[in-house]
Amino acid sequence: MTPSAADSPADLIISACTVLVHDDQERIGFEEDAAIVVRNGVVEAVTTTAGVADLAAAERLDARGQVALPGLINCHTHAPMVALRGLAEDLPTQEWFNDVVWPVESNLTERDVELGARLACAEMIRAGVTCFADHYFAMEAVARVVADCGMRALLGEAYFSSLGPEGRERSLEFALRHRGSADGRVTTALAPHSPYTVDDSDLAATARLAGEHGLPVHLHAAENRDQTETSLARHGVTPIEVLERTGILDTDVLLAHGTGIADRDLPVLERAAGRTAVATAPRGYLKFAWPDTTPVRALRDIGVDVGLATDGAASNNSLDVWESMALTSLVQKSSEGDPRWLTSRQALHHATLQSARAVGLGDSVGSIAPGRRADIVLVDLTGPHTQPVHDLAATLVHSARSADVRTAIVDGRILMRDRTLLTIDVPAVVRELEERLPALVDRSHGRRIQDYDT
Repeated sequence: MTPSAADSPADLIISACTVLVHDDQERIGFEEDAAIVVRNGVVEAVTTTAGVADLAAAERLDARGQVALPGLINCHTHAPMVALRGLAEDLPTQEWFNDVVWPVESNLTERDVELGARLACAEMIRAGVTCFADHYFAMEAVARVVADCGMRALLGEAYFSSLGPEGRERSLEFALRHRGSADGRVTTALAPHSPYTVDDSDLAATARLAGEHGLPVHLHAAENRDQTETSLARHGVTPIEVLERTGILDTDVLLAHGTGIADRDLPVLERAAGRTAVATAPRGYLKFAWPDTTPVRALRDIGVDVGLATDGAASNNSLDVWESMALTSLVQKSSEGDPRWLTSRQALHHATLQSARAVGLGDSVGSIAPGRRADIVLVDLTGPHTQPVHDLAATLVHSARSADVRTAIVDGRILMRDRTLLTIDVPAVVRELEERLPALVDRSHGRRIQDYDT
């Protein structure tokens, strides 16, 4: 499709680039010397550079030497936890939670959450992430940050059963109030923390509320093998089976991690009535020395989309989805004992369309095509570490890095141009956050927001 020069000026034209596209079978392809026409926040056309030579536009970007990709999606994170980056290192999971993270999180104020979210959004934009799924506390602050910085997000107010019914009610109130906010860039979910911190009655109530209000559910489940084995020993069912019997799997659900998904869980997930997706964040699993990773191949065989994620920077140290893409490919090869799985093109599919579906946005983002929201990143492949290019997909996944992202665009708005952030003042955020750190990291009070016991 080539727009007519007689049309009103486009808002943005990106020209002279290579565009990652999907065919009607969702296979990855690349169009060279291509141009993208954006109008009213939507991709109007993907055409040739020559085809837009006479087309008027409010703004043009010459992207020669660059590849245009759909903006990356971080399918599960806790953005404000960048304030805890490097605080709890080289610890087993239980000590990480109980001795450091949950005591420190008992100090959190809304301002801490806001500053952490601003820093996280800056990091993600610079890494080519245009959308993220967040599951945390004081999410009013995160919603403000998303509105201000121009990103897209699926947001949920997390709760434990130890908070009483008020926690669940706050999660619902947040989801209903912010659904469709930030000019439609914010979608929302109910966010029970996990089956080991939220009891069956609360999970069942969450499932009913999700059905009544048309909301998805975002939670941690079967994060690791220990959680699955503990659930079996105590209750006779796996965490995934808990989600089935409480009705959570009758809703659209995004499950974080799933490295503890057992073979017996696969038919449960396959017959789930709702749209079920899993977010994988392999760097953290390696760091915690978990014996398993997300069973991506088995999940794909039963039609479950697996999106890429980083988890929070307190466990992952980074919000770099580009790294998650490369690690997912490598870890899957190792865990499956098969160098043909996951290929670079498969990894790009997980990073684009599958991640978009995982966060419930499969009809609007995840590909660069007419009618899709203009969430686009431009990646510079002229550096020595990306040359020569024999296989563009392999170059993108295994040679390029997040620092090669030059420009980030959401809804047609440029959030970063030539590595310069346009919507977040990082030095100001860092200055204030550093002033607040002593109070935030104090653990002398002996409190913690929850106990990890699995």
